[in-house]
Amino acid sequence: METILIVANIVLAIVLIIIVLLQRSEGGALGLGLSQDNFASTRSVGNFLTKTTAIIAALFIISSISLVVLSRADLQETQSVLEKIEDEKDLEQPKIPESSK
Repeated sequence: METILIVANIVLAIVLIIIVLLQRSEGGALGLGLSQDNFASTRSVGNFLTKTTAIIAALFIISSISLVVLSRADLQETQSVLEKIEDEKDLEQPKIPESSK
């Protein structure tokens, strides 16, 4: 399940990058040299790309959050990084032998 979500997340990221790069920086769409005569069709393409970008971005965020939730569910113990470092330091220090009387 986690592998499928990772692959889907990567595909969504690539599609999102491509869709954003297709858009014009001036708010138009497809900077492919379309003439001003086709302004109405340019606007409709811009609206389509804007809506598509919003949908793909929402799916990307949902898949990212679900990956985090799945990875947190796999953890059996919750221990901070600082606690792990302290435990490792305690194991590395030599033990003082007990004196017998």
